[in-house]
Amino acid sequence: MIGTPSGRRRPVRFVLALAGLTLVLTAATACASDGGGSRSGSPSPVDSQAPGAAGSPTATPMPTPAPSTTPKPLVVIPTDCRAMLAAEVLAQLGATPLNDPAAGNSGPQADGEMICIWADPAAGTAGLKTEITRMNSGPALEMLNALADDEGFICYTPDDGTRCEKEFPNPQYPVTDGRTLYFRDDVLIDTTYSNLAPTGYTGSIVDHIWP
Repeated sequence: MIGTPSGRRRPVRFVLALAGLTLVLTAATACASDGGGSRSGSPSPVDSQAPGAAGSPTATPMPTPAPSTTPKPLVVIPTDCRAMLAAEVLAQLGATPLNDPAAGNSGPQADGEMICIWADPAAGTAGLKTEITRMNSGPALEMLNALADDEGFICYTPDDGTRCEKEFPNPQYPVTDGRTLYFRDDVLIDTTYSNLAPTGYTGSIVDHIWP
C-alpha cells in the first residue's frame, strides 16, 4: 500500500455528529450538631463523602468557554507535484513521466486543487494518480464510512487525520492495484495506483502539507 505507516492499524467508524452531553451537578446538604452550632465544608475532589467528614458540599458552576472568533487557517494545497515528495520517494518513481498530456488533465487546477499523474501513457498498466481537493468534513467522513462499510477498506487515524486504504488485483493484468485516501482539515488526498506504489508516498505528501 502507498505509504503504509509502521504503527498499529485499527478499523474505525467515524461519527458525523456527536450527541450533546449535559453535566448535572447536584448539591447535598447535611447538618451536624456540635454544642448547638453547625459547620459546613467542601467535599474532597476524590471522594465527596470522605469518612468522618460532615458538612454540605457546594456545587461549582462549570465555566462556559468563550467562542473563538479566530478563523482556522486555510490549508495550502501544493502546486508542484515533485516538491511535495521526499527524495527517497522521488527515487522510487525514477524516470516515470509526470503529468504527460496524454495521461489527461493534471497539474494545478483553476479552483486551487491539484492533480498529479505519474505514468507512462505507453505502458499497459503502471502508474498512479493523486487528486488533492477540498471537502467538508461531513461529506468526507460519510464517503470514508461507506468505503469501510461497503467496500472493505481499512481505515485508521494517523497524523491527526483519517486514512483509508485497500489493495486488489488488477482485473486485466497480473498486478496489484489500490487506492489510498487521507483526510484532514477539510483537505482530501486521494490516490489510485496500479503496479506503482512507492513506499512513503502518501506520508510524504502529508508531511509537506502539515509540516
